[in-house]
Amino acid sequence: RENSTENILSSANRLLLHEGRLMLAESTRLLDVYLFLFDDFLLITKIKRNKKKYGGSDTSLIPVCPSLTPELQSFIREGGLCTVLDQPIPLDRLILTNVEPI
Repeated sequence: RENSTENILSSANRLLLHEGRLMLAESTRLLDVYLFLFDDFLLITKIKRNKKKYGGSDTSLIPVCPSLTPELQSFIREGGLCTVLDQPIPLDRLILTNVEPI
């Protein structure tokens, strides 16, 4: 929902524990995603690449949040963005299992 995603990261008490890139296996394809693991939920975002670079040729002037990983900062400077793929998954409802590599 539009209004619930606006304040998803606004809690001052929420901690970002880990973030990183992952390939998500959907029924017939692989999807390039970026995960944000907070202390209370997991947020899965879809990586989108813009064909046009943001800000013209000098991408070093693009303001990027310093708390983001260098990988994500570089991706944003190249014109990429992350959109929320689905509702955040509360950690108390999340089950993790090991799977064999494909």
